[in-house]
Amino acid sequence: MVVQSSLNPVDCNDIYKSGFGQNGVYTIYPAGPTSPVQVFCDMSIYSNAKWTVIQKRQDGSVNFYRKWDEYKRGFGSAAGEYWLGLETMHLLTKTRKYVLRVDMEDFEGKKVFAQYSTFSVGPEAEGYKLTLGDFKDGGAGDSLTYQNGQKFTTLDKDQDVNSGNCAQIYWGAFWYKDCHYTNPNGIYAWGESTFGIGINWQTWKGHTYSLKTITMKIRPVTEQK
Repeated sequence: MVVQSSLNPVDCNDIYKSGFGQNGVYTIYPAGPTSPVQVFCDMSIYSNAKWTVIQKRQDGSVNFYRKWDEYKRGFGSAAGEYWLGLETMHLLTKTRKYVLRVDMEDFEGKKVFAQYSTFSVGPEAEGYKLTLGDFKDGGAGDSLTYQNGQKFTTLDKDQDVNSGNCAQIYWGAFWYKDCHYTNPNGIYAWGESTFGIGINWQTWKGHTYSLKTITMKIRPVTEQK
């Protein structure tokens, strides 16, 4: 069920501050009242500011090997697996400063995370370039800083620095460089998988292990914990 606030919250932290404290699907308005977007909100108590989920993989139910236009606008269901959309990520991060946290779990039930002090996505004219701040280890190691500063690449839009198209080579779409240390939008592969094509986080499980779950989420920088 989608919970609707009476105001026009920009992110999940706004929703929390307006009196909604349960995890679930809510509607946010990153660019005003004409821009409704459904998201999953993580209202966990380990952080004062609450988390807006921008990407979630958990069961392989959604195909993530998609073209530019779909990554631009978003796809999937906020109640399950989804990609929020590059344009929405840009709208959110151009006006507020956000922390990024990446939660992940393997098929043995072990959970770790990686956190970055800031996260922003540039405009489409700049290829939705990724900009990250300092890394904080939660057991996963740092597999994302390598791709910091990169434009987004999909199977039909090659903006990486590899001589080929990293999205086509590794069956995903992401801020690839030459090519990746992490591939959150790769093939859902139930553990051991072909090099580089799965949901990899190299510094934790290497390039031949595809994770059970991975979730990328952001919260405002201003309310620290």
